[in-house]
Amino acid sequence: MHLSKFKSLLFSLLMFSSTLSFAQVDGDQTGAWYMYFWSTTIKDGPWGFQGDIQHRNWDVIGDLEQLLLRGGITYQPTGSNVKFTFGYGNITTGEFGDGDNTVNESRIYQEALIPQKLGSRVFLTHRFRFEQRWVENQDTRTRFRYNIFMNIALNQTSLSKGAIYLAFYNELFINGQRSIGDARTVELFDRNRFYSAIGHSLSDNLRIQFGLMTQTTDNWQKKQLQFSLHHNF
Repeated sequence: MHLSKFKSLLFSLLMFSSTLSFAQVDGDQTGAWYMYFWSTTIKDGPWGFQGDIQHRNWDVIGDLEQLLLRGGITYQPTGSNVKFTFGYGNITTGEFGDGDNTVNESRIYQEALIPQKLGSRVFLTHRFRFEQRWVENQDTRTRFRYNIFMNIALNQTSLSKGAIYLAFYNELFINGQRSIGDARTVELFDRNRFYSAIGHSLSDNLRIQFGLMTQTTDNWQKKQLQFSLHHNF
């Protein structure tokens, strides 16, 4: 066999095995994400910081899906309710099942948060995010994300201390560059996440949520339990 034909065959097998590994994700197995979100302002001024720590599992615990560490600097213009963020994230992604292989990713992102209130109990937030991604063994990639959050207060008209509320969101991910190197491509549609939860405000600055998120890609759909703390200080 000629060397060029051997290389072509080897590359085809590698691409097939890569596609197969995505197809082997068990959509019937419920995973779990454990998350902490925080934000703060500097002396009540326009500048601040925000970030999150997320430990994601393919199952309830033990089979690492992702460890995500993210943080950024925020700016909210005086007299405006729009908040802008410039940040950085580091993500370690594990393979599904018994294997311990991981892939590392660094990314920077820019986002805008736009709050909106409907009536006396419905609180919306629109989040627009643009990411530049450096995934191990891939070319530089970009991704666009839009998330609409909805919190519905049940027992009072605010989300302050003592509030019990319903939380929903839907986030759409769209890839920018579709070529990721070595003749590999990704789809324009990256994924969609739909989430519903029950939340409780432990204080004016600390909320806890428990919910279920359904994540859909072109290759699989999977449900994940989500436990999250939301902390403003």
